[in-house]
Amino acid sequence: MWLYGYSLGILPNGRVVHFIDWAIISGYLAWILYDGIKRAKGTHAIEGYFLASRSLPWWAAGLSVMATQMSAITLVGTTGQAATDGMRFVQFYFGLPLAMIILSVTLVPFFHRAKVYTAYEYLERRFDVRTRVLASLLFLVSRGLSAGVIVAAPAVILSIALGWSLPLTILAIGIPTTIYTMLGGVQAVAWADVKQMVIILVGVTAAIIALITGLPADIGVEPTLHVAGAVGRLQAIDFTFDLNETYTFWSGMIGGLFLALGYFGCDQSQVQRYLSADSVRGAKHALLMSAFAKIPLQVLILMMGVLVFCFYLFTQPPLLFNEVHREQIEQSVRRGDYEILEREFEQVHKGRRKAAVAVGAARQTGDELGTRTATAQFVEYDHQLEEIRGKAFALVRDVTGDTAYNDVNYIFPTFITTHLPVGLVGLLIAAIFAAAMSSAAAELNALSTSTVIDFYQRHFKQGASDAHYLSISKYATGFWGLFASITALFATNLGSLIEVVNLFGSYFYGSLLGVFVLAVGFRRASAGDAFWGLIGGMVTVGIVATVTDVSYLWYNLVGVVAVCAVGWIGPARRSMRA
Repeated sequence: MWLYGYSLGILPNGRVVHFIDWAIISGYLAWILYDGIKRAKGTHAIEGYFLASRSLPWWAAGLSVMATQMSAITLVGTTGQAATDGMRFVQFYFGLPLAMIILSVTLVPFFHRAKVYTAYEYLERRFDVRTRVLASLLFLVSRGLSAGVIVAAPAVILSIALGWSLPLTILAIGIPTTIYTMLGGVQAVAWADVKQMVIILVGVTAAIIALITGLPADIGVEPTLHVAGAVGRLQAIDFTFDLNETYTFWSGMIGGLFLALGYFGCDQSQVQRYLSADSVRGAKHALLMSAFAKIPLQVLILMMGVLVFCFYLFTQPPLLFNEVHREQIEQSVRRGDYEILEREFEQVHKGRRKAAVAVGAARQTGDELGTRTATAQFVEYDHQLEEIRGKAFALVRDVTGDTAYNDVNYIFPTFITTHLPVGLVGLLIAAIFAAAMSSAAAELNALSTSTVIDFYQRHFKQGASDAHYLSISKYATGFWGLFASITALFATNLGSLIEVVNLFGSYFYGSLLGVFVLAVGFRRASAGDAFWGLIGGMVTVGIVATVTDVSYLWYNLVGVVAVCAVGWIGPARRSMRA
């Protein structure tokens, strides 16, 4: 374990970042800002500002598609998710490749030929202005909320690393991101995305190497992963068909398929990425890049989370990873109860570590009986450890009144700032910070585009100059930046951030996708069928979410079916009357 600790200049409180790390962070962010603004050519024209004059090469558009989806949530939320729940989350993406192929042969060429700025412009051409306005409004609400989560994710790690309050950290991210988006336009955002993906891949690879080399030399990787597998951390596929279970093969293949179709096909933040490509072929290649690269990349990031779990088998983890709430408890009348839990946690962790070491020793000697015995002991200790953490969570909820408390988002930030070597800390913080800025910038740019094109230009001031619309776009970007920052204040304690952002989307994407299915596949559907179908889909999803325990991934399928059902009833009635 010599790679970690004082020998590398890491302070024990985990809040002081070495000046070398700060140099890496500052240098990278300065480069991103300078190069992004430098590349923002043609932003005096509205097409240049919103769509990069439709000039991006396919590989840049593809990396931008992946980066916009990934954001800092993937590094912070997914890694914490894997550390606590294992590899099951990868099933969420099983429907993604099929969705990308479907979109590549349907909506992508369709949108490019239509020469639209937003996906919702076409809905007015096909149906009426009511449907366009409602669809665009639903996008603004869903993506505005998600933008707040995207800002919240890196705020978690920076608040821990710097000892700043969470609101201050959110503002430190949200304000410069908003300014950068206002100045740069989509071309600057897209090229920042390219750099982000490179830095993320380098950072993740380096972190995995550090985690593997940081395991005890006398145990090894394979026995450690065996131990992790004994408590379900390596279970990647579950063929159980249960609508109430979020991560199964079927929820990923069916619910995940419709979520991906809705997100990449109907969400302006993604549509705008491939509308910026230099050709229809380039746009198709951009989506197919994500189709074939996303799952391997997600496996890599999830494995990093599993390795974080493995690391904490041999190194004492904190009982609560959120230091703010721990300090609140220590200053309350329940301090004694918390100290008792800490002592119990320490003792049980020692037992779990001893059992994990015994598993490794037995496997190295080929002792199958000893392996089974030690594994059973490990599982029992791990169960006790989770029970103690559950009691600590209950204590937090009682003291703070935060009924939704969950510290999954603080696991990876805590590990980074307390156990990684100098230099790698800076690289990963830079990757997370840059990912947040890049993804948030993409969201803000899409929100601004839809606000200006679908509302302001359409309903308030038609025929104005590009300079006027660009000015309004910058004001709109500022508004959505403020909205995202406020939303971020409430997002960090909602649970796993990667789940929260997809939960937000699942309330809306199915119904939005259903309207586009009506537009393209139901030629007899009228404007009224589409408008009331969209309302019916949202109401149906709301009812299912409220009165059932069905997993949110299925909301997407529910929304599509409900919209299409209403859209089918209208033409059927008209046929019967005729």
